[in-house]
Amino acid sequence: MPDLTWLHLAAWFFGGLFLMNALPHLVSGATGRPFQTPFARPPGEGLSSATINMLWGLFNLVVAYALIAKVGAFDLRALPDVAATGLGMALIGLFSARHFGRFHGGNLPQRQ
Repeated sequence: MPDLTWLHLAAWFFGGLFLMNALPHLVSGATGRPFQTPFARPPGEGLSSATINMLWGLFNLVVAYALIAKVGAFDLRALPDVAATGLGMALIGLFSARHFGRFHGGNLPQRQ
């Protein structure tokens, strides 16, 4: 087993964040739909064009690749490696679901 440091796990966690964040931007860009980006007004709430979303998604994908594939020796069969990346993906995915759900109807009211 290669030397696994907490820095590798942190890099893979953040790689998971960037990987999951790339998905909605790439999908929105590829389908020609506007979506929120940090470049919109207000940031993270206003809509950006499909082209901006595609570029932002590609940037996130490149950062994810650099953090996951180029830091340490990521092994898809090693539970700690996958768990760190998966945790990053899950956390940003849940945050995004709650944050963007309020703009796109994804936050349904709770039953009383």
